[in-house]
Amino acid sequence: MVKKSAMALLAGLVIFGFSIQPALATYKVGAIFSVTGGASFLGDPEKKTAQMVVDQINRDGGINGEKIELIVYDDETDPTKCNLHAKKLISQDKVVAVIGPSVSGLSVAIIPVFEKFKTPLVSCAASYKIVYNEKTGKPNKWVFKTPQSDSLAVEAIYTKMQSMGIHKIAILTVTDGYGASGRHELLRLAQAYKMDIVADEKYDPKDADMTAQLTKIKGLAPQAIVNWSVGPTQVTVLRNWRDLGMTPITFFQSHGFGSRKNIELAAGAAEGVFCPLGACNIADLLPEDHPQKQVTMAYQKSYTETYNEPLSSFGGHAWDAIQLVVDALKAVGGDRAKIRDYLENKKGFIGQHGVFNFSPEDHNGLTKEAFQMVVVKDGDWALAK
Repeated sequence: MVKKSAMALLAGLVIFGFSIQPALATYKVGAIFSVTGGASFLGDPEKKTAQMVVDQINRDGGINGEKIELIVYDDETDPTKCNLHAKKLISQDKVVAVIGPSVSGLSVAIIPVFEKFKTPLVSCAASYKIVYNEKTGKPNKWVFKTPQSDSLAVEAIYTKMQSMGIHKIAILTVTDGYGASGRHELLRLAQAYKMDIVADEKYDPKDADMTAQLTKIKGLAPQAIVNWSVGPTQVTVLRNWRDLGMTPITFFQSHGFGSRKNIELAAGAAEGVFCPLGACNIADLLPEDHPQKQVTMAYQKSYTETYNEPLSSFGGHAWDAIQLVVDALKAVGGDRAKIRDYLENKKGFIGQHGVFNFSPEDHNGLTKEAFQMVVVKDGDWALAK
């Protein structure tokens, strides 16, 4: 009798124009960004970019007819929360891959989670330690990243210095994961590029004045200074440098300076400062035949129209990360191991920060040519000659 009632109900639904269909399948992709907290200037544009890309793909029909569900957690720039979010995305949300976190220290901290649970992670942070295991001398198997490594940024800076006849330099680095990794590379590569480091100064991420460190450097008369930090400190350093009358000493910032907001906050002190940046920062300045011209211009148009604000390097890192995962999903579906294998062998992926060529030996897939050396001129970026 129950069976007859069910059949009658089904028949009734069909008669009245209803049909019973299976729920549409979705690919769950996780994201961990520092949307709030000390690194919100990184995480906010990353979240916005990732969501924008996913929304565009879903509007266009998804991946082979399947939608993407982007599950974003804010780690608030807190390592404990970042770790908890990573575990939740894998064990409870059952995502096929994760993009983020925003900062190097948090990315390094959660590597064991992804290695243990065999889930692909595409970090949006810079340190080479994210993809390179110093103990084994090999890449971390399940971890990739999209920002150019700090080692590549150092090479780009030192190469530019050589062309300018600079060899006597001072370095300033912040005492966090990003700064420590950059400092390590500045020191490690100095000899190869014949750089004489006459001063090696540090400061805390919360410091509001670097006059003492810069005064020491001024007395040693270097030809150039390299500062390695992100956030407010890199602007503070520039203002102190100007106020001390040190502008005749050429100033280089790391690739963490990649936001026009920093130029604005420096209030004129950034004029003449050099830094290596990805193509997405200077899409308008790229020649028409540049391999990244089309994707960078498209991203710039979409982001500025969607959010009515200028884009930054950091959103570009998320664009590359989510698009790489999407590319893998199109090719191999939602199997975590197949996604990992696909990413490891992906060649010729044209992104915001370079043309990526991954391999079992390289989970970043970029060279120093992924950088354009720029200089601040008239309050904006210009290609350095």
